[in-house]
Amino acid sequence: MSIAVVQFGGSNCDLDIIHVLKDVLGVDAELVWYKEENLDRFDGIVIPGGFSYGDYLRAGAIAARTPIMNSVKKQADAGKPVIGICNGFQVLTESGLLAGALTTNNYPKFRCEPTYLRVETTDTPFTSMFRKGEILSIPIAHMEGNYYADEPTLAALEKNDQVVFRYVDKNGNATDEANPNGSRENIAGIVSQRKNVLGMMPHPERASEEVLGSTDGLKVFRSMVEYISDR
Repeated sequence: MSIAVVQFGGSNCDLDIIHVLKDVLGVDAELVWYKEENLDRFDGIVIPGGFSYGDYLRAGAIAARTPIMNSVKKQADAGKPVIGICNGFQVLTESGLLAGALTTNNYPKFRCEPTYLRVETTDTPFTSMFRKGEILSIPIAHMEGNYYADEPTLAALEKNDQVVFRYVDKNGNATDEANPNGSRENIAGIVSQRKNVLGMMPHPERASEEVLGSTDGLKVFRSMVEYISDR
């Protein structure tokens, strides 16, 4: 098993994910530069957080148009699991692999803080090790994490069980106060129609070891590894 961790100019969470995959989970993982055009040798892909290309034009817009994204799309079409975290989520929406868009936080400042998430579905390659309704503590670090989609898209996401994580308070209530960026329906993460592509704004790699204060995010990667093993 080998997982690709994509690097763009401005990525800054790539080494964190490599550490979690290789040192915490013992999985082979490799940094792959954005000019790579063939990802066939990999069993899964992670697009990490950061500020690819300085977030010029729109966050993730330039990265979404680099050569490697054609190969990411090819691997996603083949059913391989793909995770985009924070800036990676932005890249996935900009490239059309996920519905909707990420816009500036309703309070237009960078926010870096712990958040509570509620697991909305376990029927994905990334959440099979969770319980539906489980409350997680995973931090955010973004200025453009406000998830937007029009009403028909939101209805389709709900109908198809594509909403994976929602911002909630510690008791599991999806309130305005628990929403750190203004995302519609408190959405923190979604999957594609086939459910093998996940985008999430919170950083599971920053909640994957006890020393970080939470290991809730580790099960996202463990679920992905288990899915790959069972394919």
